[in-house]
Amino acid sequence: MTQQVKRAFKYRFYPTDEQAVELSRTFGCVRLVYNKALQERTRAWYGEQRRISYVQSSAALTQWKKTEELAFLTEVSSVPLQQALRHLQTAFAGFFAKRAKYPRYKSRKKSRASAEYTRSAFTWRDGQLTLAKMAGPLDIRWSRPLPEGSEPTTVTVSRDAAGRWYVSLLCEDTIQPAPATSSAVGIDAGITSLVTLSTGEKIANPKHERRDRARLARAQRELSWKAKGSANREKARRRVAKVHARITDRRRDFLHKLSTRLVRENQTVVIEDLTVRNLLKNGRLARAISDASWTELRLMLEYKCAWYGRELVVIDRFFPSSKLCGTCGKVAARLPLHVREWTCGCGAVHDRDVNAARNILAAGLAASACGDGVRPQRESSRTGRSSMKQETQRATAGIPRL
Repeated sequence: MTQQVKRAFKYRFYPTDEQAVELSRTFGCVRLVYNKALQERTRAWYGEQRRISYVQSSAALTQWKKTEELAFLTEVSSVPLQQALRHLQTAFAGFFAKRAKYPRYKSRKKSRASAEYTRSAFTWRDGQLTLAKMAGPLDIRWSRPLPEGSEPTTVTVSRDAAGRWYVSLLCEDTIQPAPATSSAVGIDAGITSLVTLSTGEKIANPKHERRDRARLARAQRELSWKAKGSANREKARRRVAKVHARITDRRRDFLHKLSTRLVRENQTVVIEDLTVRNLLKNGRLARAISDASWTELRLMLEYKCAWYGRELVVIDRFFPSSKLCGTCGKVAARLPLHVREWTCGCGAVHDRDVNAARNILAAGLAASACGDGVRPQRESSRTGRSSMKQETQRATAGIPRL
């Protein structure tokens, strides 16, 4: 059954000098309004235990524009400034609902330079996009077509650290479900092999950051030699950012291709609920884990399964997938990370990763069949007694904001 979804289509564009100046000014004003509104909300909350609403922030913005100090805010489109206040309101809603931490100020050097335009602040005519306060359309490289008959409802313009300009168009799109299949796959994430499938296939980790590590180190070394505030330092900083952008682009492209293949070939995809944040505390493996980007792969699997009518099952993070013998069901007492192949007492010889992927698949199918699943026993760290309380979790994927 087809479904209508909000989908963002991102393209690179090349602004004229006038457009670049206008957009840079808009980015600065958006950051200023966000930070000033956050400052006022913080003062009211911690000083008076009083919440400031979006309507009150919007009224304050109107007053700011009338002052001599902030009169320059009237020179840019008002819509991106209002959208900045809406984003701040969303951040505070998440904070008060205990879903997120307290909102942070936007740094000029570290925060993402972007501005969001709603339908009243841009013109879409004959496949050309013209933003408010601009005389001509943007020079966009249309790497793929927009959905037929669909027009953008929201436009987000951004500039990354490497100086590349992007425009993201939010449109209504019709998603066709993928043809049904009886295949199911369990996925074990790793470092040497990025993922190992329950079919026995191992997909090598491209290690994009490691491949460009020498180039990145050289660019960072040259940056450290430049005088702070000089034009040469800015050029060197841009070179470092380009190396990082190259690594990020290659990694994302590989993960998109991998996740699309897994979703197309299988009706059910089973993964582990890994706590990557805790794993990154391992100083020896943190860099390799970050390069593998398991979290991004999971997010891709989630929304693609939701789009194409697939089922994504997430089993409990404490499920002993590696130590569990897939033949007799016995759990090994100890299995160090360097042991890649082990022999069970029943005589079965297991490849650590393949065995884990097959156990993950079996647990996921059991959880999917009955709606939940109990993980096998594991030893308690305090009492040594077995615990069977935690259950494997079934995840219904949601569509992320792109």
